Amino acid sequence: MAGRRRRHRFELNADVNVVSLIDVMLLLLVIFMITAPMMQGGVDITLPKAESKPMESKDAVAITVNRAGVISVDNAPMTLSEFRAAAKALTMNRSKNGVYLRADQGVNYGIVVQLLAILNNAGITNVGLVTEPEEIK
Repeated sequence: MAGRRRRHRFELNADVNVVSLIDVMLLLLVIFMITAPMMQGGVDITLPKAESKPMESKDAVAITVNRAGVISVDNAPMTLSEFRAAAKALTMNRSKNGVYLRADQGVNYGIVVQLLAILNNAGITNVGLVTEPEEIK
C-alpha cells in the first residue's frame, strides 16, 4: 500500500468574488453620470424671475417660446401659423390638466399675447405662465 498515492482533496471555496461585480457597477455609474445631463432635453430658455407660489407638477401640455420666437409644443418646434392650426388638436386630450406656457424673458410680449389668444380661441382657459423663483436678498 505504500505505492498508492494519496489524493489531497481540496476544500470547496464558498466565497463570492465581488471584484468583477464592483467593476461593472462602477462602469455603469460612470455611464449614468455622463448621460444623465444629456437626458434633460428641452428648449434652452431663460425664464423671467417673479415672486410666485410654486405650482404642482401636472401632466400638462408644455408650450415653450425661445428668444428667437420659435414655438415648441412638448419639444416639437413649429411656427406661429402651424401652432394656430394645430392648437385645438394638440391640447384637446391633455388640456384638462392645463397648459404651461414657458417664454424666455427676452421674447417679444406680442408673441406671448398671440399665443394666449390662440389658446383662448381654442377653448383652453387653464394656462399657467412658468417663471423662476425670485431670489430673496
